[in-house]
Amino acid sequence: MKFFKNILTIFSSKKNEIKEISLKISPALEEFVRSEMLPGLSITENYFWSSFENLLNKFQQRNKDLLDMRKRLQAKINGWHLARKDKDINIGEYKDFLEDIGYLHPRSKDFSIRTWNVDPEIRKIAGPQLVVPVMNARFALNAANARWGSLYDALYGTDIINDEDGAHREGGYNPARGEKVIAFAKKFLDETIPLEKGSYSEVLKFQFIDSELLMTLKDGSKINLQNKDQYIGYKDDGEGAYGLLFKNNNLHFEIQIDRSHPIGQEDLAGIKDILMESAITTIQDCEDSVAAVDAEDKIIVYRNWLGLMKGNLKRSFDKGGKFITRELNPDRKYLLKNGKMILLPGRSLMLVRNVGHLMTNPAIRDRKGNEVPEGIMDAFFTVCIAIHDIIGNGVYKNSKTKSIYIVKPKMHGPEEVKFTCDLFSEVERIFNLPENTVKLGIMDEERRTTVNLKECIEIAKQRVIFINTGFLDRTGDEIHTSMEAGPMVTKAEMKNQDWIKAYENWNVDIGLETGFRGNAQIGKGMWPMPDEMLDMYNTKTMHPKAGANCAWVPSPTAAIIHAIHYHQINVQDEQEKISKREKADLDDLLKIPFMKKNQLPSQEEINAELENNAQGILGYVVRWVDQGIGCSKVPDINNIGLMEDRATCRISSQHISNWLHHGLCSEVDVVETMKKMAKVVDAQNKNDVNYRKMAPSFDGIAFKAACELAIKGKYQPSGYTEPILHEMRLRRK
Repeated sequence: MKFFKNILTIFSSKKNEIKEISLKISPALEEFVRSEMLPGLSITENYFWSSFENLLNKFQQRNKDLLDMRKRLQAKINGWHLARKDKDINIGEYKDFLEDIGYLHPRSKDFSIRTWNVDPEIRKIAGPQLVVPVMNARFALNAANARWGSLYDALYGTDIINDEDGAHREGGYNPARGEKVIAFAKKFLDETIPLEKGSYSEVLKFQFIDSELLMTLKDGSKINLQNKDQYIGYKDDGEGAYGLLFKNNNLHFEIQIDRSHPIGQEDLAGIKDILMESAITTIQDCEDSVAAVDAEDKIIVYRNWLGLMKGNLKRSFDKGGKFITRELNPDRKYLLKNGKMILLPGRSLMLVRNVGHLMTNPAIRDRKGNEVPEGIMDAFFTVCIAIHDIIGNGVYKNSKTKSIYIVKPKMHGPEEVKFTCDLFSEVERIFNLPENTVKLGIMDEERRTTVNLKECIEIAKQRVIFINTGFLDRTGDEIHTSMEAGPMVTKAEMKNQDWIKAYENWNVDIGLETGFRGNAQIGKGMWPMPDEMLDMYNTKTMHPKAGANCAWVPSPTAAIIHAIHYHQINVQDEQEKISKREKADLDDLLKIPFMKKNQLPSQEEINAELENNAQGILGYVVRWVDQGIGCSKVPDINNIGLMEDRATCRISSQHISNWLHHGLCSEVDVVETMKKMAKVVDAQNKNDVNYRKMAPSFDGIAFKAACELAIKGKYQPSGYTEPILHEMRLRRK
């Protein structure tokens, strides 16, 4: 209550202060702030906008200076490689050079992070993490609600369960498939909460005797769990239906009993489903998965974030002839063994990903008419909106510790992390928030951040709650940084390079070394194939085994499947083992993945790589530019649906640009390949009524954008796709 009063006091004291504002603000954005965002915060419009202008005055030039630093460092690196063309790189000499120019920082001494007031979803619970475009309200709600999901549905609707022996998915409910689902689920129970003897396939009923949960088997014996502490509590659903709550590795799941349900009727124990705690955290994304290029788009982004923070975001839609309204799920109430009630969160803990430092947005212009840095804008708006959650204006609580979680992408090195921390501090001061209320997730996806990761974390040691690895963006920057070193290996071969193996281990090593265990998230990247759940189930154990206590998944269904891995693997135990291994080597991390002259590909191999890259760029860009879709399932060259965002576009465009620069292909080759693949993409999208064909004219804005991304990729800042995509989308709008 004191905190709430402090906020009201500072804002009330500013009510009568009228300051002249020279900003040029979109009328629609101004109206959104006035009528939707500020009510309930006791913040006047004048204080809001004058504070934002002051923030710009403090940070706008500094933002530009950091971008200029990127250019200077890149120019020096280009020059170094050009001076040593066709020579082997001496890693010691290379490191000395990087240190001399300030690319590599002096190594930090040992320290531990000291971030306070962090929710248990980040500190203690290992589990799946969703990343979702906040611009799409339906997707945003689905992701937030993916904290709990049906295991039976996830198994039945995916290739986890094979179609053999008549167990097909088509049509209505298939009992043969249902039997396989139930067998899989009961095997999960046997492995996760084992009985003293026997199997859950033998359980006839659950009952309470002397306050203990006992299971009766077919042979009449009454048995307990091997570990009685795994049973947590009970939920009465009425009319004889109930749920039994269990906990393993800090994750919950609920066995749902209902003998009147069609599935429960056929089950020996009356089990109708297993409800899994799944997406523990969700990143509501303002960046790579959205196409927000102007005031209209940014209002949608901020409005949806506001709705999530206040708990009143809703979307209604037609699904199979039935009108459905989606809204945030309530918390779940259980009766504990000791007779007390407990509330478990019904929703993922939500983080918000701001944009990086590069882009500006025409929604607001400064006194000189310049577009303002979008990253500064995001910090100010998303924090202000989240205050609704902190002071209790919402239907539900997101952060029970009164923290605001911002994931910051595409930072290049410690200076940019310092800028972000200083920016957050100033925003906290403006809104009278306690110091370090705003927590920072550092995305380790740029080369200069990777090689200085410990130094980046040290700067943010009182804010940091998250680090992760991201193969696609990180590879895009790897290619761009060393563009002059030589032609890079193929994308497929890139995954086998020394640098990327070191990168994945380095991130975990540094996280554990700086005290992340039990305090913060170490994340791993996205599973890109939402329809390939069996492959994910068989392979994504590698992420918790690698010491990651969260890993990205492409859908709520994937979150349910991936949650099984965190029951199978205790991540904190894995982290303890990993902390004792030999650490990743900086020398390996700095090995550049370029081909030697005797490794150059054949013409056939060049053509295949170009086609693969071109098809991926086109499939993504045509939706981005023409429809404003920032993330979608895009068929690859083999018609396998991949979740694509700007990161996938970045690596493909940089790869073509690199080969073009080094003469493995010509500009004519690139354009002709684009035309060939445009016909393929057109065919893949023939059933999309909103799709605009690229062939045979090849004169559309989307096609032009795709070509420019590849041909001009070498000249784009850090190899980013945003400048071209934003320009073309604005033209299209």
